[in-house]
Amino acid sequence: MTSPADVLQMVKDNDVKFVDYRLTDTRGKEQHMSVPAHQLTEDTFEDGQAFDGSSMAGWKGIEASDMILMPDPETARMDPFREQNTLILTCDVLEPDTGKGYARDPRSLARRAENYLKSTGIGDKAFFGPEPEFFIFDGVTFANEPQNTFFKIFSEEGPWASKIEYEGGNLGHRAPFKGGYFPVPPVDTLADIRAEMVTLLEQQGVPCEVHHHEVGAAGQCEIGTRFSTLVQRADWLQIMKYTIWNVAAAYGKTATFMPKPMFGDNGSGMHVHQSIWKEDQNLFAGNGYAGLSELALYYIGGIIKHARALNAFTNPTTNSYKRLVPGFEAPVTVGYAMANRSAVVRIPAYAKAPKNKRFELRNPDATCNPYYAFAAILMAGLDGIQNKIDPKANGWGPYDFNLFDLPEEEKAKIGGLPKSLEEALDALEQDHEYLTRGGVFPQRLLDIWVEKKRKEISKMNRVPHPMEYAMYYDL
Repeated sequence: MTSPADVLQMVKDNDVKFVDYRLTDTRGKEQHMSVPAHQLTEDTFEDGQAFDGSSMAGWKGIEASDMILMPDPETARMDPFREQNTLILTCDVLEPDTGKGYARDPRSLARRAENYLKSTGIGDKAFFGPEPEFFIFDGVTFANEPQNTFFKIFSEEGPWASKIEYEGGNLGHRAPFKGGYFPVPPVDTLADIRAEMVTLLEQQGVPCEVHHHEVGAAGQCEIGTRFSTLVQRADWLQIMKYTIWNVAAAYGKTATFMPKPMFGDNGSGMHVHQSIWKEDQNLFAGNGYAGLSELALYYIGGIIKHARALNAFTNPTTNSYKRLVPGFEAPVTVGYAMANRSAVVRIPAYAKAPKNKRFELRNPDATCNPYYAFAAILMAGLDGIQNKIDPKANGWGPYDFNLFDLPEEEKAKIGGLPKSLEEALDALEQDHEYLTRGGVFPQRLLDIWVEKKRKEISKMNRVPHPMEYAMYYDL
């Protein structure tokens, strides 16, 4: 355990000049404010740091705007990117009058989900292990104007770069579309950048296990990090995104977690491994299908039952649904199976030891708010356990064959994920009672989430698309 006194000693040992308080907004975007290091005292960990909640979109009105950032000493780490020595502290957002977590604060909501798990008596820890994929480009330009709508990606790894005449020559070592998995340099030009990302992640306390080029030819990458408890794992994902963006920028490049930044190649997902533990025992280990326990299968049943509604949190952008299409390794049909990457729920065949038993949910992507998404997944799984939702009895598998090859009529019988964000929001409006148990997701937050996301859809639907010109201009 890291105490406030430990943090203050860390400030002294590292000659810290500034302290950076971090929080996450509703969208899932990390925000910050900085104070001189002498402003951090032991009292700060009791009283917190005041800030204006009315300036955070969708949080507070100006008539009741005072809020408190409460730093978590366990999150103290040095910022590797600042010129001045800067200590980062991740914060919970508290109501000043009650001292309780703000209902819409993502981190406070994730804590409520962890507490709800404990209150059920089912388990005492929920472990999550997300695998966010991302692209590193050399540059990107885009515009959305009445007379000019476009985006353009610059990537020396892109297959299209073979026809570009660079100063000094074109070396020609490139993977084809959908052929970027595991090549060695010089085809993989990003190994050193990823190694730098891994080094800085571990310096910040995020244990890393692997890094490699991904299937997407034009700079798709993955860094595998260790699983942890729900809140800490969401914290680590925010550290990952911050680190990946900033290392890329330091190399003169740009990184994106957009699920589908270009068509014709694989998109970026975020497979989420998970398990429930109690008293240091993995409750997912058992003698059932794929070595899972009955409890684990019920948990999977809850996930699949609520899969369409969960998509509103796990795949929360209009761009998310350009990834969830057949032919690019992203799941589109609900179901579970062992070692089957066409299923929404996959049980790894290599995880044989009881302590390693888990499953991965394959549809999420890293544009999600990780605190909301992980909490929603947990609540769906717990509903499955509480109501003994058997995935096999409900006809959701196991499917030990390629679901992509099924005829459309067979896919329709099984059921599929939403084809759009609008469908996912419709599902959430119809299916959300399980999220509100224990006060984890306030109804008002769900209403605000749907309202904001429908505005994004409306904005997207009003803009002419370049593909429409290709299809309709001369009709």
